[in-house]
Amino acid sequence: MPPELFIYNTLTREKEKFEPLVPGHVGLYVCGPTVYGDPHLGHARPGVVYDVFVRLLRYLGYKVRYVRNITDVGHLENDSDSGEDKIGRKARLEQVEPMEVVQHYTIRYHQAMASLNTLPPSIEPRASGHITEQIAMIKQILDAGMAYQVNGSVYFDVEKYNKTHRYGILSRRVLEDLLANTRELEGQDEKRFPFDFALWKKASPEHIMHWPSPWSEGFPGWHLECSVMSSKYLGLVFDIHGGGMDLLFPHHECELAQNTVTRGKDSVRYWMHNNLITINGQKMGKSLGNFITLEELFNGTHPLLTQPFHPMTIRFFILQAHYRRTLDFSNEALVAAGKGLKRLLQARRVFAKLPVSQEAAVSPTLQETEE
Repeated sequence: MPPELFIYNTLTREKEKFEPLVPGHVGLYVCGPTVYGDPHLGHARPGVVYDVFVRLLRYLGYKVRYVRNITDVGHLENDSDSGEDKIGRKARLEQVEPMEVVQHYTIRYHQAMASLNTLPPSIEPRASGHITEQIAMIKQILDAGMAYQVNGSVYFDVEKYNKTHRYGILSRRVLEDLLANTRELEGQDEKRFPFDFALWKKASPEHIMHWPSPWSEGFPGWHLECSVMSSKYLGLVFDIHGGGMDLLFPHHECELAQNTVTRGKDSVRYWMHNNLITINGQKMGKSLGNFITLEELFNGTHPLLTQPFHPMTIRFFILQAHYRRTLDFSNEALVAAGKGLKRLLQARRVFAKLPVSQEAAVSPTLQETEE
C-alpha cells in the first residue's frame, strides 16, 4: 500500500488526501502543447512539473497511466472562437501542409522534453485522430439540450447550463460578473450568449483543415478534444487532470461543463494546475511575443541571455519554485540556478565517497528483527 499523499485540488481549493479510483493505479491527463512553433520556456514548466509528479507517484508504488495530448486542430487565434486555426495559419504562411507543421513541431517538442530529462507519457493522442469521437460527443450534448446549431456551427449553451449547474465553479468565476465586464468581440454574432463556446465550427472556404459532419464541413472546437481523449484513455471518471494555470479559464472550465453534460457528473476527481513563468511579471507566451525558446536557452542566442544554459539548469530553475507559484525569468535567475545545481551535484559526489557506517548498512529486515 503506497504511503499517504495529499494533493491541492483546484476545484475545492483545499489539500485533499489522494485516494485513487483503483487502488495502486493512477490515471493522469495533462494538457499538452498546440504544435505550431518551437517549444519555449513556458512549455517547459508543465513538462517538468508533471514529470516530477509522475516520478513521485511511481516511486510511491503506483502504476501510472500518463496521458498528454497534442493539439493539432481547433485552437483558433482568439478565445472568442474567431480567427484562423493556429496551425493552419502557420501552414499557409510556410506553404506546407498542416500536418507537416504538426509533425515538425511535435518532433521539436519531444526533443526539448528529452533534453530536460522528462519521461514520455504513456499515451500521447492527437486531436485530429479523434474527430469521430468528438462528433459523437457533440451529438450527446445536443441530445441533452445543452447546445444549439446555427449556420452549420454548434455552440454550447452556457446560459442554459448555468441554470442547473454552475459555470465558473472551477475557476471561481461568476457568470453574471463576467457578463458585466465583457465587451462585444469578433465572432460573437452567431452566439445566443457571449460566453457560449464552439463545439463545431463551419469551415470558411480558406480554412485548410476540415472534416464532414452532420452540421457542416468544419472542425471541432478546442475545448472538446480533452473531454473526448481523457474519457477514451482513462475512463468516464478518472483520478487527476493537470495543466497550466493559463488553461483554467476558459479551457478547463468548458471541459468540465462538457464532461458534466455527457457523463452526468464531473469526471475528474482532482484538478492540478501549475502556475506560469513570467517575464517582468507578464505571462510568457507565443501570442504575446515575449517568449524564449528552449533552443535559444540551450544555445544562449536570445538577447536577454549572456550565455548558454544546460537543460538541467533549466530544469533546476523550474523546480526551485513551488509549482503553484509564479516563476519570474531573468538571466540572473538562471545563472544563480546553475550555481545552485553545481553545489548540489558537488555535495552528492562528496556524500557518495563517504564510507557507510555499520549501523546505516543494517538492512530494514534485520533492524526489525533486532527490535
